[in-house]
Amino acid sequence: MPINILMPALSPTMTEGTLARWLVKEGDTVNSGDVMAEIETDKATMEVEAVDEGTIAKILISDGTEGVAVNAVIAILLEEGEDASALDKAPAPAVTAAPEATAAVTEPISAPAAAAPASAAEKGNRVFASPLARRMAAQENIDLAGVQGSGPHGRIVKADIENAQAKGAGKVTAAAKPEAAPVAKAPAAASSGPNARELADMLGMEYKLEPLSSMRKVIASRLSESKQTVPHFYLSVDCELDKLLSFRKELNAKDGVKISVNDFVIRAVALALKKVPAANASFSSEGILTYKHADISVAVATPSGLITPIIKAAEGKGLATISGEMKDLAVRARDGKLKPEEYQGGTFSVSNLGMFGIKDFSAIINPPQGCILAVGAGEQRPVVKDGALAIATVMTCTLSVDHRVVDGAVGAEFMAAFKALVEDPLSMLL
Repeated sequence: MPINILMPALSPTMTEGTLARWLVKEGDTVNSGDVMAEIETDKATMEVEAVDEGTIAKILISDGTEGVAVNAVIAILLEEGEDASALDKAPAPAVTAAPEATAAVTEPISAPAAAAPASAAEKGNRVFASPLARRMAAQENIDLAGVQGSGPHGRIVKADIENAQAKGAGKVTAAAKPEAAPVAKAPAAASSGPNARELADMLGMEYKLEPLSSMRKVIASRLSESKQTVPHFYLSVDCELDKLLSFRKELNAKDGVKISVNDFVIRAVALALKKVPAANASFSSEGILTYKHADISVAVATPSGLITPIIKAAEGKGLATISGEMKDLAVRARDGKLKPEEYQGGTFSVSNLGMFGIKDFSAIINPPQGCILAVGAGEQRPVVKDGALAIATVMTCTLSVDHRVVDGAVGAEFMAAFKALVEDPLSMLL
């Protein structure tokens, strides 16, 4: 029976994507592991591998199509021995609560080593299996949770079901089959007032309409949800930068490494989280997660929108290492070449608009993280030192805090630790 190839879910938050380019054409034969297409998500462009073997009978979604929903049929595959007449028997796509792709994902630049085979039971409630394997298992009354997967990333394929059938393994009775979980509909986006386009048309206002990119749609959805559902509060401190700027000048002159003020900020945040681990936390319905490492998400502007690549375990990295990693991540972020693990996760975010001359601002928390630090520009301001008026280079930093996770006293303790590190940069080397 023909196999529907579905639009894969390439990340936990993906609901739709752009089918950038097909790497196969109708009539081509594909084997398990062959790269079939390139899919653009809200964050990056990724390659998609075939899981089942057969011939591409029909391509339903053409190159460059945007807004393709997860689990939409993008092509139809014929198994060995089937001809075009079998297309009439192609099954309708099934939409599940937890979307599963009929293809395995590889990284945008180089594919990682294949994961060791794992049984479906080891992956929790999700069962990774091709549509053909699922149909065969249902027909033979085989429990997929007891089948060892040999496909890409441990996915169960046709051969695994045949082996289980030959061994008589995984047989269950009809009564033992679990019932499918009900499908929960995603809540509709809340209205934010009059439709801007309708209003502009009604009033005869001139405008240029630029369609929303996938990234911009996700940013709009996630940040609206964060601001509406996460109880924010804000803490600000002024940090004197003169010692840091002098120390940075010395380092850059001696070592030839171009360390930025933002590199110092990342290092100071990581060390402050080490001193105040209660600020390195997230809220969940099961409890508060306090993280072992300071994985710092750093906001980077790209043509499509904002993305936050991560400096992982930053508390154990020196300024030169942080600087090198940040430069590499920023370049690949703007080129859309980040791997999912390089921007998904993170325990604390930093957003620096100082280079644009912004004095101070309050950033929106990046869920499920508990805090984000907004960094303003360093500027000369009058300060009082030893009872006398003086001039110092001062930078205002504002911490946005999820009050469900971090209390005011903990936030204040973190900001005090951060300020002390920035104003005594030599302490960052200890």
